[in-house]
Amino acid sequence: MPDTPAPPVILGNEPGSFPHSVLAERHPAIIRQVRDATPYGPDIRRALDALLVSCAEGVLEPLPADAHDRDRWQAWGLGEYVGRSWFDVPWLWAESYFYRQLLEAVGYFAPGSWQGIDPFRPSKLAELDAPETDEELAALDDLEARPADEQARALLHGSLWGNRADLGFRLSAPAGHTPDTSPALVADDSEALWSLLPPSGTGTLCLVADNAGRELIPDLLLIAHLLQRRRVERAVLHIKPYPYYVSDATTADVLDAVRRLIAAPGAAAGYGRGVRDAMADGRLQVRAHPFACAPLPYEAMPPELHKEFGDADLTVVKGDLNYRRLVGDRRRPPTTPFADVTAYFPGPVAALRTLKSDVITGLDARTEDTLVAAEGQRWRTSGTHALIQVNRASGHPYGR
Repeated sequence: MPDTPAPPVILGNEPGSFPHSVLAERHPAIIRQVRDATPYGPDIRRALDALLVSCAEGVLEPLPADAHDRDRWQAWGLGEYVGRSWFDVPWLWAESYFYRQLLEAVGYFAPGSWQGIDPFRPSKLAELDAPETDEELAALDDLEARPADEQARALLHGSLWGNRADLGFRLSAPAGHTPDTSPALVADDSEALWSLLPPSGTGTLCLVADNAGRELIPDLLLIAHLLQRRRVERAVLHIKPYPYYVSDATTADVLDAVRRLIAAPGAAAGYGRGVRDAMADGRLQVRAHPFACAPLPYEAMPPELHKEFGDADLTVVKGDLNYRRLVGDRRRPPTTPFADVTAYFPGPVAALRTLKSDVITGLDARTEDTLVAAEGQRWRTSGTHALIQVNRASGHPYGR
């Protein structure tokens, strides 16, 4: 039997499609926001203006000859795409390279006064300091009186729905609402997720974070709870090595979130101190691997990540971008089994994601029909639906 051809990779060249709108509308909006939010000098402002023109009318340009990561991007496929329209290369690749070129424009990697300055920091801090954050943290006081399993469920769902705080998404799309006839949670494997944590409490959890601010805080709360309750012995938080996709979390964002927790009143401060102490004694480790910003699916992960995820009792992959990288940014039928497209993953893996792009797997046909009847195709990108999907991995001893 011949192999079934792989579904086509998603491009951004179809006018009216969601990927096309990201390239044609969201990316220019992000450039303008960065330009307006920080008093960059004339050279950087000209570089941003040039990138703005390139996004709309131009082609992918090579990195400077002295760029520290030029060889890495060449290995990731840059030579194949240089000179082609942003709209005619794989959407995942074009998006990722846009953020690398944006950092080039603002001098993030170059020696000088702007080196290492996050161009998205004003937006991140504004969101972290918003009154809504205080309201969410105050809810922890009531949660403290609940049974431990109820706390765990609440914190898991907080980590899941916290992804609605994606700043890049909010730049060009207001939050919507879920029709009464359409399920908010389109897949729920949460019981399978819990079953993968070893009963002895000696396991390792890897959490691949997505956004900073009001999403990262729930991720840290969940990790703190699992460590404090001895559901896991060790946690590894994977974040980005440099600013990416507007709101993706970096090490600086982790520290900002911990400080925000510790400075809050009530139970939140206790969680914050728990995270800080766990980082200090090694029970919580932070990783910033270069592949976290690669324009490639996780199936192409390097050997060291393959080993780390393979050794973990559970890897939780957060957010929309990480989901696209986990299952492949391709036009698959929504009913394609999640276990099939993640069969390559070296250990048990769970996806926590609110839906903000077209890619989706693992739905049953009835759920898909209900969503389409209620909303057409908007359910795929509105951010008003979410999923928890798990692949236990063959032969894993827990959850059988």
